[in-house]
Amino acid sequence: MSGRKRDGWNPLPHSSEDLPRARSVPSTPQTEAPAYRLAWADEDFMTQRDLRPVRLQLELLKPEMLLTEYGIASTVIMFGGARIPEPGGEAWAAKNETQKKNLTELSVIYAEARRFAQLCSEHARLSDFQEFVVVTGGGPGVMEAGNRGAHDVGAPSIGLNIVLPHEQAPNVYVTPDLCFNFHYFAIRKMHFIMRAKAVTVFPGGFGTMDEVFETLTLIQTGRMERVPVILFGKSFWEKAINTQFLAEQGTISPDDPDLITYVDTADEAWAEIVRFYKLDETENGDE
Repeated sequence: MSGRKRDGWNPLPHSSEDLPRARSVPSTPQTEAPAYRLAWADEDFMTQRDLRPVRLQLELLKPEMLLTEYGIASTVIMFGGARIPEPGGEAWAAKNETQKKNLTELSVIYAEARRFAQLCSEHARLSDFQEFVVVTGGGPGVMEAGNRGAHDVGAPSIGLNIVLPHEQAPNVYVTPDLCFNFHYFAIRKMHFIMRAKAVTVFPGGFGTMDEVFETLTLIQTGRMERVPVILFGKSFWEKAINTQFLAEQGTISPDDPDLITYVDTADEAWAEIVRFYKLDETENGDE
């Protein structure tokens, strides 16, 4: 769609029209020189260190515009480990027998994540998929389970991927029009949080820990509204994060552990969201 059609009448040529014109000129030493390239179409120029502020702005702006155009008003975040296999699947990330055993046992988490995404997405249908839309990091493991659960019930879901040193590709269940890729972790985190009505966290590693602590810090410091922060797998999280110890030491407030709700099943998690927002589940069309 051209800028003129979307933005109304504009007597000036749109950039999408000038790009092919700029590339169709005769090949001469002048036109082949880097200086001749249109600045915004010049990858060598756009990836210079001095252009970092521009790239940060573009990574914030592009997904925001597309999500707005898609009509998505709120989301449910699903954070969790990329290494957790689906039930019956191979624990491909295991480095030893202990890890293989534990990751295989955690496959129940994949199943609960998939089920939870189904519940969220069925509710999202009531708003024509504008509210409570599932968003994941777009990769394998728990992320795949989240996008897969939405796909199971014919709902769209978002994937916020990031470029990593090792190969990382979006899982096949992310809605293609809502599959984004980031260079900056910080901007990716902003897009996770900006529309979040609930944050669910499944067992994971350093990346998952980073995400849960950043969310808790934003709520604790009043930098974001309080939303449900739901941790799946109480036995895992009570060993991984001892919030009571932190409270006893005085490094967090005595009531800060109450920011977290622990659950073991998708139904428990969805019930907490229904309770928090006083959702009317009788509107689901089953009457």
